[in-house]
Amino acid sequence: MSLARRAQRLSFVQRFNLARFFKGDAPSAAPWVLNRRNVYILPTRQGLFFAVTLMIILLGAINYNNSLGYFLTFLLGSIAIVGILHTYRNLLRLEVRLASIEPVFAGGEVTVPVVLHNPGTQRREQIALAFAGQEPKSCAIPPSSQHVMSLHRPAGERGWQPVGRFTLASTFPLGLFRAWSHVVPDSYYLVYPRPAAESRLPQTSRYMASLIGDQGIGSDDFAGLRGYRTGDSLKHVHWKALAREQGLLTKQFGGDRSERLWFDWRMLEGRETEARLSQLCRWVIEAEQQGLEYGLWLPDQIIEPGRGHAHQQQCLQALALFGV
Repeated sequence: MSLARRAQRLSFVQRFNLARFFKGDAPSAAPWVLNRRNVYILPTRQGLFFAVTLMIILLGAINYNNSLGYFLTFLLGSIAIVGILHTYRNLLRLEVRLASIEPVFAGGEVTVPVVLHNPGTQRREQIALAFAGQEPKSCAIPPSSQHVMSLHRPAGERGWQPVGRFTLASTFPLGLFRAWSHVVPDSYYLVYPRPAAESRLPQTSRYMASLIGDQGIGSDDFAGLRGYRTGDSLKHVHWKALAREQGLLTKQFGGDRSERLWFDWRMLEGRETEARLSQLCRWVIEAEQQGLEYGLWLPDQIIEPGRGHAHQQQCLQALALFGV
């Protein structure tokens, strides 16, 4: 077989690859534009029933030579054919991308924000999105605008996890045909270890940065905010944050002696790897909630003591990617 014929045959196989029909293309980078190569359309169950009904009407019109039967058959058939075009165009040239995906703990549920942009002048109706095996969510997108749709799926194991394939579909306007397109993002989200149930901080890891004053919990210097707990003084409630709908927070005040913690991998000798990571994860969360400074010692990484959201994220990411 000549090289030209082989290339032509390969092009034919790629064009009619059934895997793309059911699963979409290989993972690719955003943005994803729906075009004639990746939008498919087939009759729905109602569409097949409609076609059978038209055939019965046509056979009856032929058998009885009924002009009204012919008229009804061709009128309804013409409407269905026009419906194919409108269903197909409802997805065509839509632009799809993902917004930032927040990390999540193992055993939880990740939220995937999908941004749909409609660059055209026509309104897109009944655009349904869903991961495989899930109930689709529908939305409408006005002309020259975008809409954010949040999809949810189980987080999976710790580490970087692929977003996975999701499908856009539409049966607008008649419900007789379904147009769809698969999107396979080349994107990942981070999964932290599942926090252990034991939340008591280890006493053997404590040391003091200074030997004067109280243990970092005083009444003079503002040290930050934490979530409200039952029994907190109403004088320390951050009422301005509550008015801004940021939740019920309590002000923390510190002295001049700060208590620091070291969370050491070697403190959990005898446990399995995942159990160690889970316990370290719980300690990081508890120390941050209490406003303490803490450091993390792992066999492959040492994070110096600190506190705050950025420090917590650094520690949790180190635990999530340990040994991966």
